[in-house]
Amino acid sequence: MADLFSRLRRWLTIPELRDWDPDDPRITALRRELILKHAFLRRIYAHWYNLLQRALPNVPGPVLELGSGGGFLPEQVPGVISSEVFYLPNVKVILDGCHLPFSPASLRAIVMVDVLHHIPDVRAFFSEAARRVRPGGTLTMIEPWITTWSRFVYVRMHKEPFVLDAPQWEFPSSGPLSGANGALPWIVFARDRSTFDRQFPEWEVTGIQTMMPFVYLISGGVSMRPLVPGWTWDLWRIFERLFSADQWGMFAQITLRRKESGEI
Repeated sequence: MADLFSRLRRWLTIPELRDWDPDDPRITALRRELILKHAFLRRIYAHWYNLLQRALPNVPGPVLELGSGGGFLPEQVPGVISSEVFYLPNVKVILDGCHLPFSPASLRAIVMVDVLHHIPDVRAFFSEAARRVRPGGTLTMIEPWITTWSRFVYVRMHKEPFVLDAPQWEFPSSGPLSGANGALPWIVFARDRSTFDRQFPEWEVTGIQTMMPFVYLISGGVSMRPLVPGWTWDLWRIFERLFSADQWGMFAQITLRRKESGEI
């Protein structure tokens, strides 16, 4: 059965992406082309960006996007500082999420899509983000999430490592994109939530909203062939409402607020 899923995944994968090194920046540039080209996938990212924008606080300071990659958030939220770990023509800053080149308490927010589960030392990241985000600011992200349905999909169909029973939050870094544990957001904010609250009192988890049981899967994502045309977006969104996101969702928006000093 595992071999069947492996063959199916390879057949569905866009030929140009089958054997390339995922850490090659050219892969990320190609994925940007795919996102902009395929209307259904672009609608997914536009929806995610709307959610991130709604979570931005009413405080001064710039907004930093980590791992901008193939996305287009600055087109939707003007003034966002786009960043990546390697050079891409569409990003403003090259940086490491554990070493942010900003003044203390200067950022209004940090936003990211599918980035946290690629950070091999999330403790260092949360500490660094707490230093750079101003009190009242936010850290908000869209990440893979564990439900009954998504567990089946991610373990069998997803190419990235997905280790639900990982005893630690850290993992070996083989590269900026190849190194990953897709289960990490769920591990930190569900399985080990009490540990996070204890170790990072500067942060308050203000929301975890599960979403999207099917639309990302049928879109093909940034590696697979698109399976549906863009005009079906609204129909699929209506269909998804028939299913509980808590049981069927494949992603979650996780939002943290940087506490004021008197709250810690």
